[in-house]
Amino acid sequence: MTGRVARIARLSVLLAVLPLAGCGKEPLYQQQGYVFGTLVEVSVYGESTARAQRLTGQVFRDFDRMQHTLHAWRPSALTRMNAVLASSPAEGRIDPALVPVIRGATRFYRMSGGLFNPAIGKLIKLWGFESDQAAAVRPDPKQIERLVRAAPKMTDVVIDGDGFYSKNPQVQLDFGGYKGYALDLAAAYLRSQGVKAALLNIGGNIMAIGRHGDRPWHVGIRDPRGPGAIATLDLRDGEAIGTSGDYQRYFMLDGVRYCHVIDPRTGYPAQGVRSVTVVAPPGPLAGALSDAASKPIFISGVKDWRQAARDMQVRDAMLIDRRGEIYLTASMRKRLHFLEKGLIVHEVP
Repeated sequence: MTGRVARIARLSVLLAVLPLAGCGKEPLYQQQGYVFGTLVEVSVYGESTARAQRLTGQVFRDFDRMQHTLHAWRPSALTRMNAVLASSPAEGRIDPALVPVIRGATRFYRMSGGLFNPAIGKLIKLWGFESDQAAAVRPDPKQIERLVRAAPKMTDVVIDGDGFYSKNPQVQLDFGGYKGYALDLAAAYLRSQGVKAALLNIGGNIMAIGRHGDRPWHVGIRDPRGPGAIATLDLRDGEAIGTSGDYQRYFMLDGVRYCHVIDPRTGYPAQGVRSVTVVAPPGPLAGALSDAASKPIFISGVKDWRQAARDMQVRDAMLIDRRGEIYLTASMRKRLHFLEKGLIVHEVP
């Protein structure tokens, strides 16, 4: 993990700060690291180098601590909790740091009609995505069917004071699709320290604080089948943007792409969509929403994506289907500047 004063922001993993003309002398400090299994970047504008370095150092320490709490397959507070959940009706004592994560994820589970479901960790593991490198192996359909029938869900987890238990022994929690929660904690910390302008990027889930000088923070949305950005937009104070894509964690088998976004109704990775991008409005859980909302929209596919966005209370959303055609809300269309020519775009009210 290294820090430096940056004169020009650069394209990162999925969504990133793009170069901004005329900002060569502005005090923008950036620090990068590898946390939550992805590239993380914190940019602080308008602070001295020493203070920005101190603040970003604390953010990364908080991220490291959260990673050690929420890791799904290395020893962590979450793996210890999962061991208790699997031995239901046994009861355990919950790590306090897990309580707001579980409550927030359960709220989004309900909003999504069950499509955002971190309780399907056993399915995620079965498909090989609870590992640093997914293996190109199709699981036994009978095992998939058994887990789908068991229907583990977030509402099976009961928190009672400092204790917890599960109503379903097939629940195994995996918050790999909920890293946006860390954006909310980091933003709250930086604001509490008086920071007026910053950009937080966790593997493409990005939150804006204030403005980059006299202009909004400018971010790019990755082309799911190309090396660069397909579009750009201005991110307003307190907004968060997130993308789920079939190019992030996947394997190819017999010409079929299997990605990490699993449909809990079927037990199989969602098909027919390359990526979904959403912009969450300002709020205490904007970062978490930007991460959680993209999954049910992705799973819903071209037919039902718009209703899924409504269910998640997201106005600004875009879906790119398997052919590269773009579907987006009218409000999202007004915000985007497409960088490629000849795109097929369907605007939906």
